[in-house]
Amino acid sequence: MDKTRKILVALDLTEMDDHLIKYASFLAENFNPEKVYFVHNIKKYEISDLFRDQLKELNLEQLISEELEEKVSKFFKADVPSKVLISEDPYTESLMNYIVQKYAINLVIIGNKSKSNGTGVISDKLIRLLKCDILSIPENASSKLEHIWGGTDFSKETVRVFERAEFLRKKTNAKITAVHIYSVPVQFTPYLDKEEMVPKIEKHTREKFDKFLKRYHLGDLEKKIIRGRDASVAERLALEGEKAGIDLLIVGDIGGNVFSSLLVGSVTDELFDRSLKIPLWVAK
Repeated sequence: MDKTRKILVALDLTEMDDHLIKYASFLAENFNPEKVYFVHNIKKYEISDLFRDQLKELNLEQLISEELEEKVSKFFKADVPSKVLISEDPYTESLMNYIVQKYAINLVIIGNKSKSNGTGVISDKLIRLLKCDILSIPENASSKLEHIWGGTDFSKETVRVFERAEFLRKKTNAKITAVHIYSVPVQFTPYLDKEEMVPKIEKHTREKFDKFLKRYHLGDLEKKIIRGRDASVAERLALEGEKAGIDLLIVGDIGGNVFSSLLVGSVTDELFDRSLKIPLWVAK
């Protein structure tokens, strides 16, 4: 299942653009997409009235287009067709959705900035709005795909996570690890010893893990079971992933689960809002 056939890269005229263009070049070199679109939305309404007169004599769209064309020429080295698109729209999310539909985009790449530098070019509204996969790239992400984690709650909705992972593995020979976070049900802890419950929950989880992989014919994936403890599922996924030095975390946009409280929709929202140090791929 090729989810990299047509790629859109969202730019915002900050230093993050350099990282995104370089990462898009890395992906294009490995996946050979049909085309990569670099998109920037000019929000003229954000320009102060103090500068409106000065800008009247300038063709802002042309200036920005030339600047981005120069950046793309400098950092995008893949032998793949690319195009810079500049637009003016008060609602970036709606514009992105329009472009995704018009050009049949399969993957949107956006920047995940540190909170001190803002939250990036677009908001997490795109998770619900776009019908394609979304890849969030942090600052200084390394251009390699050697170890990939796929998050699962054993639901059929998370099968798509491993379809993406398998596609990436075939292209890059990356190691794939299926990861599940479990939590001890807090409603029982006043009556049962928490530490005595852990081995039983882990055994139950391993059995469910094996059944999940067998049922959906996902092959002999490496399995990793992590206790959530006091952290949220998203926080534990992020911290453990960073500790393991993984190159990519893939999660679904929705899921369904009974035992571990890993509701992938809410987990994905929280991951998307975090200043992650690793790229995050949301499989739609």
